Amino acid sequence: MRLYIMQLGLGGSGSPVPGYLVQTDDGKNVLIDSGYPEDKYGEGGDYPAEDWVVNRLAEIGLTPDDIDIVICTHLDVDHAGSHDSFPDAEFVVQETHLDAARTMPRFQSIRSHWEDPRLNYRTVSGDVELLPGIELIESTGHVPGHQAVLVRLPETGPVLLAIDAMPFDITAFTPETRPTGQYDNDPDGTRRSTRKLVDLAEREGVTLTVHGHDAGKWPGLKKSPDYYA
Repeated sequence: MRLYIMQLGLGGSGSPVPGYLVQTDDGKNVLIDSGYPEDKYGEGGDYPAEDWVVNRLAEIGLTPDDIDIVICTHLDVDHAGSHDSFPDAEFVVQETHLDAARTMPRFQSIRSHWEDPRLNYRTVSGDVELLPGIELIESTGHVPGHQAVLVRLPETGPVLLAIDAMPFDITAFTPETRPTGQYDNDPDGTRRSTRKLVDLAEREGVTLTVHGHDAGKWPGLKKSPDYYA
């Protein structure tokens, strides 16, 4: 089992747009988030062409046809903009999130990318073991039905992909006092989910927590085509 961390964009402040690819023991390819839409990359875009998710996957020898499952953590533009590049995959999303996304204004600008009629969604409710070694952790707050991902690797141990429930390292705070941002739909819910993830990390012996957009931690992480095993 392998975890690839992919750079799908890097802001001027060094804030990353991450995506993730898990290759399971039985050969499944599980993509976690898809970054911005294709037109954000390359000439005239905001990011270099190599950062587009399809090109990042090509670096490790994969095409969109090779992706079996896409875990949709949430449908913000920097997480779901290239969902329509994977029409043959099964998309897994929290039911509460998909319901909310259809009415909340923040998700409408890229709705054609995440609600492409070719896409097949499977909804889940709450914490779910998706596959052996991959667990979805419901973490409402940043948006309704946000989900983080716990990946259990044979050598590295448990890795928590906190996504936007914890976009930065909070060790200078407690979960209850951590700052929240302008895009956190429910600040109190965000703090409750932070507490849930911090407690989970301690209980499960998490060896690595990857925060959603942490400019300080990003340079020290292995990025694809390197991987965590």
